Amino acid sequence: MAKLTKRAKLIRSKVDSTRVESVDVAVNLGIDARKSDQNVRGATVLPHGTGRTVRVAVFTQGANAEAAKAAGADIVGMEDLAEQVKKGVMDFDVVIASPDAMRVVGMLGQILGPRGLMPNPKTGTVTPNVAEAVKNAKAGQVRYRNDKNGIIHSTIGKLDFDADKLKENLEALLVALKRAKPSVAKGVYIKKVTISSTHGAGLALSQASLSAVV
Repeated sequence: MAKLTKRAKLIRSKVDSTRVESVDVAVNLGIDARKSDQNVRGATVLPHGTGRTVRVAVFTQGANAEAAKAAGADIVGMEDLAEQVKKGVMDFDVVIASPDAMRVVGMLGQILGPRGLMPNPKTGTVTPNVAEAVKNAKAGQVRYRNDKNGIIHSTIGKLDFDADKLKENLEALLVALKRAKPSVAKGVYIKKVTISSTHGAGLALSQASLSAVV
């Protein structure tokens, strides 16, 4: 991890300095993504956030609706919110739902699912404590899920982040992935970690750099 500062500077030198791009990470996992019991999915809050402003929609009602609004939710509703979604009005980045709202949200699966917005208990977006979920989303929570090749794609901040903040965000993500390791996964679990800017070339971190965390 000590070389992350040089990696961040090198990445920054290769992109348009007029834009503050995201710093992305790809983590190759030692899993068989064809097997459902080896898939990795979850969420974690990065200590320094992602640098993005996140708009949160919450499906809930009653006291939970008031709690969600107080926690900073941008949009709160039930059937009325569902109607907006059906019309294609989706001015939000994260969708959270209380369990009792899933009867409404469930009918939106074909719309929300392909966009990666469908709430799921594994990512903490279906929960009775919607206020906490809203706070986590606003604080810089990232959701992760391996693709068909067993790779996790995520972001750990922006190019203008201090290198120590990028380092700590990356460490938090890797620790979360380690905790989510399937019990049936064998061999080396975190095989390769590559960081890059959104439009820049990727740079791999050495196993020596990763060993302190994983």
